[in-house]
Amino acid sequence: MLFAPKEKGQGLVEYGLILVLVAVVVIAVLTLLGPIVGNVFSDINNALD
Repeated sequence: MLFAPKEKGQGLVEYGLILVLVAVVVIAVLTLLGPIVGNVFSDINNALD
């Protein structure tokens, strides 16, 4: 029972680290695929004209 606050804080830190990892992965994927997705939307826009 004496260690409960430390474990709760540790869980919060772990959730924070997971959130940071997910954010880094999302930024990396958007950086790599961003131009490709932009070109697809540009092609669709040009085809509609």
